[in-house]
Amino acid sequence: MTPAMTKPDVRFQEVLDRLSSMSVENYYNPYRMFEWPDELPGDMWWMSPTLTTTYGTDIAEELTQEQLRVLSRYESINFYSLNVHGIRELLIEVTKRIHTAEFAVPSRFFHHFIGEENEHMWFFAEFCLRYGAKIYKQPRGGAETILPPNAESLLVFARILIFEELVDHFNSQMALDKDLHDTIRQINRIHHQDESRHIAFGRELVRTLFEDFRSQATGEELAQVGDYLKRYMSFSFESLFNPQAYRDAGVGKPLEVRRRLLEGPRRPEFEQRVFRKTLSFLAKNGILGDKDHVSPHRRRPRPALSRSGSART
Repeated sequence: MTPAMTKPDVRFQEVLDRLSSMSVENYYNPYRMFEWPDELPGDMWWMSPTLTTTYGTDIAEELTQEQLRVLSRYESINFYSLNVHGIRELLIEVTKRIHTAEFAVPSRFFHHFIGEENEHMWFFAEFCLRYGAKIYKQPRGGAETILPPNAESLLVFARILIFEELVDHFNSQMALDKDLHDTIRQINRIHHQDESRHIAFGRELVRTLFEDFRSQATGEELAQVGDYLKRYMSFSFESLFNPQAYRDAGVGKPLEVRRRLLEGPRRPEFEQRVFRKTLSFLAKNGILGDKDHVSPHRRRPRPALSRSGSART
């Protein structure tokens, strides 16, 4: 049991109360909010150009502007598909913990969190199916690696936070991009507004869980957790580079394109920019060292918790 989740500090309780009140005050009905056009213009950008995986690369120079705009359509469908899969996973994990003794204190906010994330999954899936006629498959994981059993909940919520911060980096920029269709801007704006609460909650929860874990952990266990999270960030970033999206956009040799992009000179800067706030938070709270960063070239398979608390890497 995590003592901090049964007897929270004053700061954590104040955050929970404030965010719960905001969720009530800012509630909206997504099923009535969105007006879905029959189709979106095919000659427009569907994702801000600077957020596409080919931006500033040799691959972009090999494609025409028309091809890049078509590719932005499929990259946007991939991005929203990743949201669908990520939200499904976090809903499973949070639902497993709501109204348990270990998470009695945050359970009130969990209700808002679950409800809002369920609605996010609906409108992301709706976008994919209406305008892409598909939801791309979830990226595959790998083998299992054993991690400290008392780190399971910490790693679950750290993964959720990393996922949300990656998504919000894209949402916050596309919400303001006037070159995008109003429907795309609205989806990103609404999600950004909700995610600002979820990220604030996630940071307090991860900070609290880590402080409790650190008080009992060995140096080796702390290093294992840090390495796990760095690998998860790399996996999450690499999932943006979907060869099926390249193939659907008519780009030749999609696997080779993905390899070139991931090994190219733009990758480190792009990845660091996406996770700048995340890395700062993790370093500030001692979860990662000040000099830790996401490896720019080493292929890092996906880490995922198994039912036993081990991690798939």
